[in-house]
Amino acid sequence: MPVYKSISINSQTNVKIWSITESYEELMQHITLKKESFDRVKAMKSELHQRGFLSVRLLLKAFGYSDFDLFYDKNGKPHLTDGRYISITHSYTFSAVVVSSSPVGIDIEKQREKITKIASKFIGFEDCFLRKNNAHYIQKLTWIWCIKEALYKLYATPGMSFKKHFLVTPFGEENTTTVAWILDGKKRQRFEAFFLEFEGFGCAITTPLR
Repeated sequence: MPVYKSISINSQTNVKIWSITESYEELMQHITLKKESFDRVKAMKSELHQRGFLSVRLLLKAFGYSDFDLFYDKNGKPHLTDGRYISITHSYTFSAVVVSSSPVGIDIEKQREKITKIASKFIGFEDCFLRKNNAHYIQKLTWIWCIKEALYKLYATPGMSFKKHFLVTPFGEENTTTVAWILDGKKRQRFEAFFLEFEGFGCAITTPLR
């Protein structure tokens, strides 16, 4: 049950990705859950979601943590008991965890054509550099969604709009990083966004720009 991919974003920020090939029973054999987590996973109606939840706990284990080191605040944002920052994601057969000394967000999404149908709901400024007839259009839409979702997880503030409050600056097909902004009233915050693709999935990690 190996980690699918490990990525070092910088000296203080590390990502681990899991390819979920194991059954629910196999995953359960390798972790210990606190009662609230056990109750939560047993209440999930989808085995895919259960396996995603459990694979995240195995990623925690790969970082040297356990389920007992993880807790959530009132906005649903995950935290570690040692004070380091964490963000979590899972989509279909992949899950990922990023741990950092700085605020951080991560998201994985499967690349699907249906994202074009909801583009108008999360694309604002970015429309100026997207070309709908470009072969990479779906890929870039997926990355922008992942970047904005990662910012949303990092900021964890109710009422934020992907279209109005998060902005991704232009990037080309050859790029793996770009700059993204959170615009909250008069507050302007700039972040570095790292993105990659694997097996038809897009992934993005956001951290404060140094």
